[in-house]
Amino acid sequence: KADDEHYIPRAVLLDLEPRVIHSILNSPYANLYNPENIYLSEHGGGAGNNWASGFSQGEKIHEDIFDIIDREADGSDSLEGFVLCHSIAGGTGSGLGSYLLERLNDRYPKKLVETYSVFPNQDEMSDVVVQPYNSLLTLKRLTQNADCVVVLDNTALNRIATDRLHIQNPSFSQINQLVSTIMSASTTTLRYPGYMNNDLIGLIASLIPTPRLHFLMTGYTPLTTDQSVASVRKTTVLDVMRRLLQPKNVMVSTGRDRQTNHCYIAILNIIQGEVDPTQVHKSLQRIRERKLANFIPWGPASIQVALSRKSPYLPSAHRVSGLMMANHTNISSV
Repeated sequence: KADDEHYIPRAVLLDLEPRVIHSILNSPYANLYNPENIYLSEHGGGAGNNWASGFSQGEKIHEDIFDIIDREADGSDSLEGFVLCHSIAGGTGSGLGSYLLERLNDRYPKKLVETYSVFPNQDEMSDVVVQPYNSLLTLKRLTQNADCVVVLDNTALNRIATDRLHIQNPSFSQINQLVSTIMSASTTTLRYPGYMNNDLIGLIASLIPTPRLHFLMTGYTPLTTDQSVASVRKTTVLDVMRRLLQPKNVMVSTGRDRQTNHCYIAILNIIQGEVDPTQVHKSLQRIRERKLANFIPWGPASIQVALSRKSPYLPSAHRVSGLMMANHTNISSV
């Protein structure tokens, strides 16, 4: 919180080339971020979509970056962990992101590291020829050095924008809006604490039974763009929870393998809005009776639900909205 009562995000913006960060600094959000928390590489050449270039540049500049991170960590009252947002296909997000994951583990071994990792679009031909190599090298670090990875799949995000929101050629800002909706919904129980899931470890512990099974998929409903249309549809808890289990609302495009019986390891539904707990209980019973979700045989076969109030700062047309964070064996097919 600044001296003039406005809030400043505890965010560090890093890039090896200036284009994206300059676009933020020239946008209406320029005054939102602390300028001391923005790091741009001096030569500004970027990583050239090369994982090795991003990783090796990380070794040279890590002291400057960790000066910023350490300052923010020291200024926080009760540091719980770090959240890294990056892409795994380019050079900076994959290479520098991998290096930072390793260093964060060394420097803050007791703190949680959660990542929101954007996976490349498999439906379109990419101009980045080395995309598969970048992704594979980053996946190793995500497996070894992250406590929780929320997979955001560009293939599925584009499909949802086209099929569900009826946008023929979705722009980056429209795709980013989907991502930001998921990120804000997944942290809503931390920002508006309730009686459970009000810290990062509580969220992660309920979804990850063993350390290596930490790649999560997300689903969100209702997704709409036109506010006048959005206000017409009725949303109930059962409707939201049932829709969250439908593959078309999931932000990861997983292959349908008829030979393998894929199933859920854990599900956490974060329901926002005016919700009566008895409605939640009835909805869970209906889902169990209809066997809409198949669970692993060696774990608890139940959907966990966290209730949260809506943000008072954002107008919403819907009475109830929901986010599903799921640990599913089908993630192996991404």
